[in-house]
Amino acid sequence: MKKLMLGNEAVARGAWEAGVAFGSGYPGTPSTEILEALIHYDDVLVQWAPNEKVGYEVVMGATLAGKRAIATMKHVGLNVAADPFFSSSYMGVNGGLVVVSADDPAMHSSQDEQDNRYLAKAAKVVMVEPSDVEESRWMTKEAFALSEELDTPVLLRMTTRVCHQTGITFPEDRITPPEKAFVKDISKYVLLPGHAKQRRHKVEERLNKAREIGNTSDRWSPIINPGKKIGVITSGVAFGYVLEVMGEEASILKLGITNPLPLERMKKFAGSVETLFVVEELEPYIEEALKAMGIKVKGSELRPYTGELDLKSVEKMLKGTESVKVTVDLSDAKINNRPPTLCPGCSHRGMFTTFRDMGLRVMGDIGCYTLGAVNPLKAMDSCMCMGASVGMAEGLDRFCGEKERGKTIGVIGDSTFFHSGITGLIDMVVNRSKATLVILDNSLTAMTGGQPHPGTGMDIKGMAAPKLDLVEICHAVGVKRVRVIDPYKLDEVKAALEEELAAEEVSVIIAKAPCVLGFKKKFNEPVEVTIEKCIRCGKCIRVGCMAIGEKDGYPDIDENLCTGCGVCVQFCQDGALNFRKKK
Repeated sequence: MKKLMLGNEAVARGAWEAGVAFGSGYPGTPSTEILEALIHYDDVLVQWAPNEKVGYEVVMGATLAGKRAIATMKHVGLNVAADPFFSSSYMGVNGGLVVVSADDPAMHSSQDEQDNRYLAKAAKVVMVEPSDVEESRWMTKEAFALSEELDTPVLLRMTTRVCHQTGITFPEDRITPPEKAFVKDISKYVLLPGHAKQRRHKVEERLNKAREIGNTSDRWSPIINPGKKIGVITSGVAFGYVLEVMGEEASILKLGITNPLPLERMKKFAGSVETLFVVEELEPYIEEALKAMGIKVKGSELRPYTGELDLKSVEKMLKGTESVKVTVDLSDAKINNRPPTLCPGCSHRGMFTTFRDMGLRVMGDIGCYTLGAVNPLKAMDSCMCMGASVGMAEGLDRFCGEKERGKTIGVIGDSTFFHSGITGLIDMVVNRSKATLVILDNSLTAMTGGQPHPGTGMDIKGMAAPKLDLVEICHAVGVKRVRVIDPYKLDEVKAALEEELAAEEVSVIIAKAPCVLGFKKKFNEPVEVTIEKCIRCGKCIRVGCMAIGEKDGYPDIDENLCTGCGVCVQFCQDGALNFRKKK
């Protein structure tokens, strides 16, 4: 049987075939579709976690109960889960545990470009890397067996082009893993220093066993076209580029297990060729291991230090040319470059327009609202990582000086607040901050496609679930000043900001309005322009709504995009913008 699948769907399929019982994680591109695909297998329990650390810990508990389990996250999500990830390496598993790190070379939807192969090496866990969709399926399946055989979490390192490519898979039936129960083992599962010292030796023994598998397995470390003068060592999506560029011109050692690296196999392969290349994305991870063994190799000096590889860059590395032809030539086409922007009717737009016009210092966060930093809004001054807006607002407000006092706010989304904002708010309360936190509550994890979170009131399958109340949570951690506002009523927004910024204690403003996409919200009839009243002040254009264009120097409303939210109408002081009357 053959089936067309997305790479992430193939991971879900492989997990199901391995007999996985449980999956958890936090949505983050490019990993999100794994759990969304896994929910379609009725014999697997799947849930979103408030953040990656919690998801990993719940999955770890499931493995101790003897069940196979998978944790999914994007590369920066593994930073959040790093504490249990590193410690679980010493603890080991009972049921098989696979953790997905979906790395994002070229930063298509990420704030950095870290190479998580180094995290696997630092944590001393076994790591496998698929190069295509079918490998995503069978490597995921086999990773569970490796996990149990070697008593280790296994890091499945995906990258954007593997996650989101579509390819042919050869699905297999689901297996039934051996029944296991929780076994009380204090020396293994309680990481007191004395126990951890003993487990450290187990970790090294496991790595030696895994390295031997890589050194001897033609499945995990295949050599394609042996006997050529040119040799290439590669892994992941880079393998496909190498194979297409070189064909039968080179011998290729493709590494499936990339931590620990199969050093003996790599050394033997290097000795069988006259010229050796390493082709890998991002950091010189494989290359450094070869050079540490004294092997001469060409690699990182021939490729860009950042971004994704492609056929052209790989051909230039290996052949010194770029003969790959572009199948569709758009060089003469006139393509308008439209920057990313908030959706028409988004409740965040009026908030950021108000922040800008008030001249506030805005410590931002990760979410759709990060677009408040780009033209024409330009109303965000920082965005570092999930939850950072809260602590950064506290620090900036405390040390910005009297001249800037009362102008600092932290801005965070509801999902991000549940993810990692609560502890920052506790810090603000305990340390008597006077900063203001604005929670943009649209009731979804909107940026990654509208997944639910603890404040949505539904689970991953759309079924009713307990709904946490943001106001109650803020009061519970000690915030006395908490108010809920309608972000579409801009006078109310401005008045609330002025009052809370003047307060001598921490305060929270919750701007509550459902996501226009997730809840398909329609407000009023579309806005129309009365040209005779328009003075061309540009205030409506500076709201940054894609439904507002320009024609003959005047604003022009696209009624197919306009939701009738009314934000632009409120900024027009001359009455040139009004809702169209119902016919």
